[in-house]
Amino acid sequence: MRKKSDDMSLLRDWRGALQTPHVYRVGSSSVRVQTQCLIALVILFVPLVFYAYPRIMNNDCHSKINCRECSDHYVYNSTYPLTAPSKSSAGVTYKVSIISDLDTDSKVQDKGLWVSHVKKGVLMWKPKERRISLHFDEKHITLSSNIAMKDRGMELSELVTFDGKILTFDDRTGLVFYLERDKIYPWIILMDGDGKTAKGFKSEWAAVKDNLLYVGSMGKEWTTPGGDFVNNHPMWMKIISPRGDVRSVDWTDNYKKLRRAINIEFPGYMLHESGTWSEKRKSWFFLPRRCSGERYNETTDEVMSCNYLLTADEDFSRIQTTKIVGRIPIRGFSSFKFLPDTDDTIIIALKSEEYQGRTATYITAFTIEGEILLADMKIADLKFEGFEFV
Repeated sequence: MRKKSDDMSLLRDWRGALQTPHVYRVGSSSVRVQTQCLIALVILFVPLVFYAYPRIMNNDCHSKINCRECSDHYVYNSTYPLTAPSKSSAGVTYKVSIISDLDTDSKVQDKGLWVSHVKKGVLMWKPKERRISLHFDEKHITLSSNIAMKDRGMELSELVTFDGKILTFDDRTGLVFYLERDKIYPWIILMDGDGKTAKGFKSEWAAVKDNLLYVGSMGKEWTTPGGDFVNNHPMWMKIISPRGDVRSVDWTDNYKKLRRAINIEFPGYMLHESGTWSEKRKSWFFLPRRCSGERYNETTDEVMSCNYLLTADEDFSRIQTTKIVGRIPIRGFSSFKFLPDTDDTIIIALKSEEYQGRTATYITAFTIEGEILLADMKIADLKFEGFEFV
């Protein structure tokens, strides 16, 4: 009988234990798992999800950069220009830079190095007077690299701000560099055509659209020195994500539409070295360097400068042409940017000369309607092919 009573007592003890909340001891303190603790954990966890989600999506999205909505998740640095302008009663002052393409002269003999020069300066815009003035430093900064292809390298053809960095492009090796504290560092390499070739992409111009970098080439068929067709590789476009993912897109039809706007068909040609996208105007803008209704010829090409501003909507279904007065046959556009805070109505452009072995660089400014604000002003005897507000 006593044994049965003991069993009943033990059973009551177990029931009591199950109904009592668990107690955990940390040192001499007791922590009870209660509803308040769970709420606190949720409050801490939810912000963590919101913080991490864009970064998780970014890792996934940019592996397939044809998905436009992916760029919405990337924390893109859209600062432009990187140095804030200085404003005063006299006007607005911007820092600017230009970068050189020295062609074969970029090689430093017997040193295994190739170089390019950067000149820094300031641009002042006086909106009340609609007047632009520029001043460049006398000395230049020399950038060097030991990377070359077929003994050519550092032939830099553009400057562009992308994701908080200043980028430049070697039209011989296909390398994309970024500039930092007056030094140059390789980032990615672009290959010609569809990207499955052994030749570096001949990068000539670059633009930012939807937080992606568009890098274009000459936009004409690759031909022999006498104009015979070889391939369409320079008519491809490279689209690059901020993380360096590259997609090759055939832009042949777009380039053909641009030259048809001024009645040019192959074997005639239009050669591009400058272009940009205007987010404000939802349009592409191009200042072709050279254009001709005649078959390409390596010698006569030097005097085929183009004096048209081409404006195309996003799908190139409508193209507007604006003639820029003051054409000089040996002087063609090589780079341009919109003057900040002017609603993309004012263009600052470089013009380069290459004629009978001599080179020179000029800078000019005009509106998208063709009104000249700054006539061609010589800034160097060397050939500079990239301009940017820095």
